[in-house]
Amino acid sequence: MPDFFSKRTLRIAAVPLALAAVAGGFFAFRTLRPLAVETARVETNVSVQVFGLGTVEARILSRLGFQVAGTVAELRADHGDRVMAGAVLARLDAREQAARVAKAEAAVAQAEANLNRAHASVEKAKAQLEQRRLVNQRRQELLRKGNVSRESAEDAQTSEAVARADVTLARSEVDVAKATAADARAQLQFETAQLSRHTLTAPFDAVVVARLKELGTALGANEPLFTLVDDKTIWALAYIDEASAGGIRVGQPAEVRLRSLPGEPRAARVVRIDIESDRVNEERRVYVACERCPETFHLGEQAEIVITTGTLERALLVPEIAVEGLDGAQGRVWTIEEGRLQRRGVTFGRRTLDGRLEIVAGLPPTAEVLVAPPSVAKEGRQARPAGRREP
Repeated sequence: MPDFFSKRTLRIAAVPLALAAVAGGFFAFRTLRPLAVETARVETNVSVQVFGLGTVEARILSRLGFQVAGTVAELRADHGDRVMAGAVLARLDAREQAARVAKAEAAVAQAEANLNRAHASVEKAKAQLEQRRLVNQRRQELLRKGNVSRESAEDAQTSEAVARADVTLARSEVDVAKATAADARAQLQFETAQLSRHTLTAPFDAVVVARLKELGTALGANEPLFTLVDDKTIWALAYIDEASAGGIRVGQPAEVRLRSLPGEPRAARVVRIDIESDRVNEERRVYVACERCPETFHLGEQAEIVITTGTLERALLVPEIAVEGLDGAQGRVWTIEEGRLQRRGVTFGRRTLDGRLEIVAGLPPTAEVLVAPPSVAKEGRQARPAGRREP
Protein backbone atom coordinates (compact mmCIF):
# COMPACT_ATOMS: atom_id res chain seq x y z
CA MET A 1 0.00 0.00 0.00
CA PRO A 2 2.69 2.52 0.85
CA ASP A 3 4.51 1.70 -2.40
CA PHE A 4 1.35 2.45 -4.40
CA PHE A 5 0.90 5.87 -2.85
CA SER A 6 4.57 6.76 -3.21
CA LYS A 7 4.54 5.92 -6.92
CA ARG A 8 1.34 7.85 -7.43
CA THR A 9 2.80 10.84 -5.60
CA LEU A 10 5.87 10.75 -7.78
CA ARG A 11 3.79 10.68 -10.96
CA ILE A 12 1.69 13.67 -9.82
CA ALA A 13 4.77 15.65 -8.86
CA ALA A 14 6.43 14.89 -12.21
CA VAL A 15 3.62 16.53 -14.24
CA PRO A 16 4.32 20.14 -13.13
CA LEU A 17 8.00 19.57 -13.53
CA ALA A 18 7.48 18.37 -17.09
CA LEU A 19 5.22 21.34 -17.89
CA ALA A 20 7.78 23.71 -16.41
CA ALA A 21 10.52 22.09 -18.45
CA VAL A 22 8.47 22.44 -21.66
CA ALA A 23 7.61 26.06 -20.88
CA GLY A 24 11.20 26.81 -20.05
CA GLY A 25 12.38 25.23 -23.24
CA PHE A 26 9.81 27.16 -25.28
CA PHE A 27 10.79 30.40 -23.54
CA ALA A 28 14.44 29.74 -24.16
CA PHE A 29 13.69 28.95 -27.78
CA ARG A 30 11.72 32.16 -28.20
CA THR A 31 14.12 34.45 -26.35
CA LEU A 32 17.49 32.96 -27.07
CA ARG A 33 17.16 32.06 -30.74
CA PRO A 34 18.24 34.83 -33.17
CA LEU A 35 15.38 37.07 -34.32
CA ALA A 36 14.79 37.15 -38.06
CA VAL A 37 14.30 40.85 -38.92
CA GLU A 38 14.05 42.81 -42.14
CA THR A 39 16.97 45.13 -42.80
CA ALA A 40 17.51 48.02 -45.16
CA ARG A 41 19.59 47.58 -48.29
CA VAL A 42 21.59 50.13 -50.23
CA GLU A 43 19.60 51.44 -53.18
CA THR A 44 20.73 53.28 -56.29
CA ASN A 45 19.25 56.09 -58.37
CA VAL A 46 16.53 56.93 -55.86
CA SER A 47 14.42 59.98 -56.80
CA VAL A 48 13.89 62.53 -54.05
CA GLN A 49 10.46 64.13 -54.52
CA VAL A 50 8.09 66.43 -52.68
CA PHE A 51 4.32 66.53 -53.00
CA GLY A 52 1.85 69.36 -52.81
CA LEU A 53 -1.76 70.12 -53.61
CA GLY A 54 -2.49 73.18 -55.69
CA THR A 55 -4.72 74.84 -58.23
CA VAL A 56 -4.62 75.82 -61.88
CA GLU A 57 -3.90 79.54 -62.25
CA ALA A 58 -2.72 82.03 -64.87
CA ARG A 59 0.31 84.27 -64.53
CA ILE A 60 -1.31 86.99 -66.66
CA LEU A 61 -4.93 87.57 -65.63
CA SER A 62 -6.73 90.90 -65.92
CA ARG A 63 -10.12 92.07 -64.71
CA LEU A 64 -10.97 94.82 -67.15
CA GLY A 65 -13.38 97.71 -66.75
CA PHE A 66 -13.86 101.21 -68.14
CA GLN A 67 -11.88 104.03 -66.55
CA VAL A 68 -15.00 106.22 -66.64
CA ALA A 69 -18.56 105.64 -65.51
CA GLY A 70 -21.30 105.08 -68.05
CA THR A 71 -23.92 102.81 -69.56
CA VAL A 72 -22.89 99.75 -71.59
CA ALA A 73 -24.03 100.36 -75.17
CA GLU A 74 -22.15 97.64 -77.07
CA LEU A 75 -20.63 94.25 -76.23
CA ARG A 76 -18.40 92.43 -78.71
CA ALA A 77 -16.95 89.56 -76.65
CA ASP A 78 -18.31 86.80 -74.46
CA HIS A 79 -17.18 83.88 -72.33
CA GLY A 80 -14.72 81.60 -74.14
CA ASP A 81 -13.92 84.00 -76.98
CA ARG A 82 -10.33 84.37 -78.08
CA VAL A 83 -9.42 88.02 -78.67
CA MET A 84 -6.35 89.72 -80.10
CA ALA A 85 -4.50 92.62 -78.51
CA GLY A 86 -6.27 95.87 -79.38
CA ALA A 87 -9.59 94.21 -80.26
CA VAL A 88 -12.68 96.17 -79.16
CA LEU A 89 -14.50 94.36 -76.35
CA ALA A 90 -17.21 96.86 -75.42
CA ARG A 91 -18.32 100.50 -75.66
CA LEU A 92 -20.17 102.88 -73.37
CA ASP A 93 -22.80 105.39 -74.48
CA ALA A 94 -20.48 108.21 -75.61
CA ARG A 95 -22.90 110.81 -77.03
CA GLU A 96 -22.42 113.27 -74.21
CA GLN A 97 -18.65 112.91 -74.32
CA ALA A 98 -18.64 113.27 -78.12
CA ALA A 99 -20.42 116.60 -77.67
CA ARG A 100 -17.72 117.71 -75.25
CA VAL A 101 -15.09 116.81 -77.84
CA ALA A 102 -16.92 118.86 -80.47
CA LYS A 103 -17.10 121.81 -78.09
CA ALA A 104 -13.39 121.48 -77.38
CA GLU A 105 -12.62 121.40 -81.11
CA ALA A 106 -14.61 124.61 -81.57
CA ALA A 107 -12.70 126.21 -78.72
CA VAL A 108 -9.41 125.26 -80.41
CA ALA A 109 -10.58 126.80 -83.68
CA GLN A 110 -11.58 129.99 -81.90
CA ALA A 111 -8.30 130.16 -79.99
CA GLU A 112 -6.29 129.72 -83.20
CA ALA A 113 -8.33 132.46 -84.90
CA ASN A 114 -7.63 134.78 -81.98
CA LEU A 115 -3.96 133.93 -82.27
CA ASN A 116 -3.96 134.84 -85.97
CA ARG A 117 -5.70 138.12 -85.16
CA ALA A 118 -3.10 138.86 -82.51
CA HIS A 119 -0.32 138.28 -85.03
CA ALA A 120 -2.07 140.66 -87.44
CA SER A 121 -2.34 143.25 -84.70
CA VAL A 122 1.41 143.03 -84.17
CA GLU A 123 2.04 143.68 -87.86
CA LYS A 124 -0.35 146.64 -87.81
CA ALA A 125 1.31 148.08 -84.71
CA LYS A 126 4.73 147.68 -86.27
CA ALA A 127 3.58 149.50 -89.43
CA GLN A 128 2.16 152.36 -87.40
CA LEU A 129 5.37 152.53 -85.41
CA GLU A 130 7.44 152.81 -88.60
CA GLN A 131 5.18 155.57 -89.98
CA ARG A 132 5.33 157.57 -86.75
CA ARG A 133 9.07 157.08 -86.50
CA LEU A 134 9.54 158.68 -89.92
CA VAL A 135 7.24 161.58 -89.01
CA ASN A 136 9.11 162.14 -85.78
CA GLN A 137 12.43 162.03 -87.65
CA ARG A 138 11.30 164.74 -90.12
CA ARG A 139 9.87 166.94 -87.36
CA GLN A 140 13.13 166.75 -85.42
CA GLU A 141 15.08 167.85 -88.56
CA LEU A 142 12.66 170.72 -89.17
CA LEU A 143 12.97 171.73 -85.52
CA ARG A 144 16.73 172.03 -85.91
CA LYS A 145 16.19 174.23 -88.97
CA GLY A 146 13.60 176.32 -87.10
CA ASN A 147 10.77 175.50 -89.54
CA VAL A 148 8.38 173.90 -86.95
CA SER A 149 7.53 174.67 -83.38
CA ARG A 150 9.00 172.71 -80.51
CA GLU A 151 5.49 171.62 -79.48
CA SER A 152 4.88 169.98 -82.87
CA ALA A 153 8.20 168.14 -82.66
CA GLU A 154 7.40 166.90 -79.16
CA ASP A 155 3.97 165.68 -80.33
CA ALA A 156 5.65 163.63 -83.08
CA GLN A 157 8.11 162.16 -80.59
CA THR A 158 5.29 161.21 -78.20
CA SER A 159 3.31 159.65 -81.02
CA GLU A 160 6.29 157.42 -81.90
CA ALA A 161 6.63 156.32 -78.27
CA VAL A 162 2.95 155.47 -78.12
CA ALA A 163 3.25 153.44 -81.32
CA ARG A 164 6.24 151.55 -79.86
CA ALA A 165 4.18 150.73 -76.76
CA ASP A 166 1.36 149.51 -79.00
CA VAL A 167 3.79 147.06 -80.63
CA THR A 168 4.79 145.72 -77.21
CA LEU A 169 1.14 145.39 -76.23
CA ALA A 170 0.30 143.57 -79.45
CA ARG A 171 3.14 141.14 -78.89
CA SER A 172 1.92 140.40 -75.36
CA GLU A 173 -1.54 139.77 -76.77
CA VAL A 174 0.08 137.21 -79.08
CA ASP A 175 1.55 135.45 -76.04
CA VAL A 176 -1.87 135.45 -74.38
CA ALA A 177 -3.47 134.07 -77.52
CA LYS A 178 -0.79 131.34 -77.73
CA ALA A 179 -1.46 130.32 -74.14
CA THR A 180 -5.20 130.28 -74.78
CA ALA A 181 -4.72 128.15 -77.87
CA ALA A 182 -2.44 125.73 -75.98
CA ASP A 183 -5.04 125.43 -73.21
CA ALA A 184 -7.77 124.77 -75.78
CA ARG A 185 -5.67 122.08 -77.47
CA ALA A 186 -4.91 120.46 -74.08
CA GLN A 187 -8.60 120.48 -73.25
CA LEU A 188 -9.33 118.88 -76.61
CA GLN A 189 -6.72 116.18 -75.88
CA PHE A 190 -8.32 115.55 -72.50
CA GLU A 191 -11.84 115.30 -73.90
CA THR A 192 -10.60 113.08 -76.73
CA ALA A 193 -8.86 110.83 -74.21
CA GLN A 194 -12.06 110.69 -72.18
CA LEU A 195 -13.94 109.71 -75.33
CA SER A 196 -11.41 106.93 -76.03
CA ARG A 197 -12.02 105.61 -72.50
CA HIS A 198 -15.59 104.87 -73.55
CA THR A 199 -14.12 102.05 -75.68
CA LEU A 200 -12.67 98.97 -73.95
CA THR A 201 -9.96 97.05 -75.81
CA ALA A 202 -7.97 93.89 -75.06
CA PRO A 203 -4.51 94.70 -73.65
CA PHE A 204 -3.01 91.40 -74.89
CA ASP A 205 -3.89 88.26 -76.83
CA ALA A 206 -6.27 86.54 -74.47
CA VAL A 207 -9.17 84.24 -73.75
CA VAL A 208 -12.31 85.72 -72.21
CA VAL A 209 -12.87 83.85 -68.95
CA ALA A 210 -15.95 85.78 -67.89
CA ARG A 211 -18.30 88.59 -68.99
CA LEU A 212 -19.71 90.07 -65.83
CA LYS A 213 -22.29 92.61 -67.11
CA GLU A 214 -24.79 92.91 -69.93
CA LEU A 215 -26.08 95.64 -72.27
CA GLY A 216 -27.68 98.61 -70.57
CA THR A 217 -25.85 98.12 -67.28
CA ALA A 218 -24.70 101.28 -65.56
CA LEU A 219 -21.06 100.81 -64.63
CA GLY A 220 -18.94 102.70 -62.18
CA ALA A 221 -15.39 103.72 -63.00
CA ASN A 222 -13.03 100.71 -62.95
CA GLU A 223 -15.88 98.29 -62.23
CA PRO A 224 -14.88 94.92 -63.82
CA LEU A 225 -16.70 93.95 -67.00
CA PHE A 226 -14.46 91.17 -68.39
CA THR A 227 -11.92 88.72 -66.99
CA LEU A 228 -9.15 87.90 -69.46
CA VAL A 229 -6.24 85.47 -69.25
CA ASP A 230 -3.27 84.81 -71.46
CA ASP A 231 -3.62 81.07 -71.99
CA LYS A 232 0.09 80.79 -72.76
CA THR A 233 0.80 81.64 -69.11
CA ILE A 234 -1.29 78.90 -67.49
CA TRP A 235 0.53 77.24 -64.61
CA ALA A 236 -0.17 75.33 -61.39
CA LEU A 237 0.29 76.86 -57.98
CA ALA A 238 1.46 74.22 -55.49
CA TYR A 239 1.44 74.61 -51.71
CA ILE A 240 4.43 72.74 -50.30
CA ASP A 241 5.03 72.11 -46.61
CA GLU A 242 7.99 74.20 -45.49
CA ALA A 243 9.55 71.11 -43.92
CA SER A 244 9.84 69.58 -47.41
CA ALA A 245 10.46 72.68 -49.52
CA GLY A 246 14.12 73.32 -48.74
CA GLY A 247 15.45 71.48 -51.78
CA ILE A 248 13.13 73.03 -54.38
CA ARG A 249 14.84 75.11 -57.07
CA VAL A 250 13.65 76.87 -60.21
CA GLY A 251 14.06 74.62 -63.24
CA GLN A 252 13.53 71.30 -61.46
CA PRO A 253 11.25 68.75 -63.19
CA ALA A 254 7.75 68.20 -61.89
CA GLU A 255 4.62 66.23 -62.66
CA VAL A 256 1.09 67.64 -62.58
CA ARG A 257 -2.09 65.60 -62.32
CA LEU A 258 -5.36 67.47 -62.76
CA ARG A 259 -8.28 66.28 -60.68
CA SER A 260 -10.38 66.01 -63.85
CA LEU A 261 -7.65 64.01 -65.65
CA PRO A 262 -5.96 61.90 -62.96
CA GLY A 263 -4.75 59.34 -65.47
CA GLU A 264 -2.91 61.89 -67.62
CA PRO A 265 0.16 63.18 -65.79
CA ARG A 266 1.71 66.27 -67.36
CA ALA A 267 5.43 66.97 -67.40
CA ALA A 268 6.25 70.39 -65.98
CA ARG A 269 9.04 72.48 -64.49
CA VAL A 270 9.36 74.80 -61.53
CA VAL A 271 9.26 78.38 -62.82
CA ARG A 272 8.78 80.46 -59.68
CA ILE A 273 9.14 80.12 -55.90
CA ASP A 274 7.47 82.85 -53.91
CA ILE A 275 9.76 84.75 -51.57
CA GLU A 276 7.00 85.01 -48.97
CA SER A 277 5.53 81.84 -47.43
CA ASP A 278 2.04 81.36 -46.04
CA ARG A 279 2.44 82.35 -42.40
CA VAL A 280 -0.74 80.59 -41.25
CA ASN A 281 -0.39 77.22 -42.99
CA GLU A 282 3.43 77.22 -42.99
CA GLU A 283 3.54 76.41 -46.68
CA ARG A 284 5.66 77.67 -49.55
CA ARG A 285 3.99 78.71 -52.80
CA VAL A 286 5.66 77.09 -55.81
CA TYR A 287 4.59 77.60 -59.42
CA VAL A 288 5.12 74.94 -62.08
CA ALA A 289 4.43 75.31 -65.79
CA CYS A 290 3.46 72.40 -68.03
CA GLU A 291 5.67 71.62 -70.99
CA ARG A 292 2.57 70.53 -72.93
CA CYS A 293 -0.59 71.78 -71.26
CA PRO A 294 -4.11 70.59 -72.14
CA GLU A 295 -5.91 72.62 -74.79
CA THR A 296 -8.65 73.51 -72.33
CA PHE A 297 -8.14 74.77 -68.82
CA HIS A 298 -10.25 75.57 -65.78
CA LEU A 299 -8.88 78.16 -63.41
CA GLY A 300 -9.03 77.05 -59.80
CA GLU A 301 -9.13 73.32 -60.61
CA GLN A 302 -7.36 71.22 -58.02
CA ALA A 303 -4.10 69.60 -59.06
CA GLU A 304 -1.56 67.24 -57.50
CA ILE A 305 2.04 68.31 -58.03
CA VAL A 306 5.13 66.17 -57.50
CA ILE A 307 8.50 67.92 -57.80
CA THR A 308 11.74 65.96 -58.21
CA THR A 309 14.37 67.79 -56.17
CA GLY A 310 17.25 65.39 -56.79
CA THR A 311 18.48 61.82 -57.24
CA LEU A 312 20.42 59.75 -54.73
CA GLU A 313 22.96 57.73 -56.68
CA ARG A 314 23.57 55.39 -53.73
CA ALA A 315 21.68 55.58 -50.45
CA LEU A 316 20.71 53.58 -47.37
CA LEU A 317 17.09 54.42 -46.58
CA VAL A 318 15.09 53.64 -43.46
CA PRO A 319 11.35 54.23 -42.92
CA GLU A 320 10.60 57.23 -40.75
CA ILE A 321 8.37 55.07 -38.52
CA ALA A 322 11.42 52.96 -37.65
CA VAL A 323 13.25 55.99 -36.21
CA GLU A 324 13.05 56.88 -32.53
CA GLY A 325 13.49 60.43 -31.23
CA LEU A 326 13.59 62.03 -34.69
CA ASP A 327 14.34 65.75 -34.45
CA GLY A 328 14.60 66.46 -38.16
CA ALA A 329 18.26 65.67 -38.77
CA GLN A 330 19.05 63.05 -36.13
CA GLY A 331 17.44 60.06 -34.45
CA ARG A 332 18.02 56.53 -33.24
CA VAL A 333 17.61 53.32 -35.23
CA TRP A 334 17.87 49.62 -34.41
CA THR A 335 20.83 47.87 -35.94
CA ILE A 336 22.37 44.42 -36.11
CA GLU A 337 26.00 44.59 -35.08
CA GLU A 338 28.03 41.41 -34.71
CA GLY A 339 24.82 39.39 -34.63
CA ARG A 340 23.12 41.36 -31.87
CA LEU A 341 20.58 44.19 -31.71
CA GLN A 342 21.77 47.67 -30.85
CA ARG A 343 20.30 51.18 -30.73
CA ARG A 344 22.43 53.72 -32.53
CA GLY A 345 22.15 57.46 -33.08
CA VAL A 346 22.50 58.43 -36.74
CA THR A 347 22.30 61.52 -38.92
CA PHE A 348 19.80 61.80 -41.76
CA GLY A 349 19.96 63.54 -45.11
CA ARG A 350 17.20 63.64 -47.69
CA ARG A 351 13.64 62.36 -47.27
CA THR A 352 11.82 60.45 -50.01
CA LEU A 353 8.19 60.87 -50.95
CA ASP A 354 7.29 57.45 -49.47
CA GLY A 355 8.49 58.53 -46.02
CA ARG A 356 12.01 57.08 -45.92
CA LEU A 357 15.08 58.87 -44.60
CA GLU A 358 18.60 58.73 -45.99
CA ILE A 359 21.22 57.77 -43.38
CA VAL A 360 24.35 59.80 -44.01
CA ALA A 361 26.41 59.32 -40.85
CA GLY A 362 26.64 57.39 -37.59
CA LEU A 363 26.68 53.75 -38.76
CA PRO A 364 29.62 51.38 -38.38
CA PRO A 365 30.66 49.83 -41.70
CA THR A 366 29.23 46.37 -40.89
CA ALA A 367 26.01 47.48 -39.17
CA GLU A 368 22.65 46.66 -40.73
CA VAL A 369 19.57 48.84 -40.04
CA LEU A 370 16.18 47.38 -39.18
CA VAL A 371 13.29 48.71 -41.25
CA ALA A 372 10.56 47.36 -38.90
CA PRO A 373 11.88 46.70 -35.36
CA PRO A 374 9.78 44.01 -33.60
CA SER A 375 8.07 44.78 -30.32
CA VAL A 376 10.28 42.19 -28.54
CA ALA A 377 13.49 43.87 -29.66
CA LYS A 378 16.02 44.36 -26.88
CA GLU A 379 19.57 45.52 -26.98
CA GLY A 380 21.95 42.58 -26.99
CA ARG A 381 19.37 40.14 -28.34
CA GLN A 382 20.70 37.89 -31.06
CA ALA A 383 19.30 38.73 -34.50
CA ARG A 384 19.89 38.03 -38.15
CA PRO A 385 18.54 39.51 -41.38
CA ALA A 386 15.38 37.79 -42.59
CA GLY A 387 16.03 35.30 -45.39
CA ARG A 388 19.57 34.61 -44.21
CA ARG A 389 20.20 31.21 -42.66
CA GLU A 390 21.69 30.84 -39.23
CA PRO A 391 25.32 29.75 -39.22
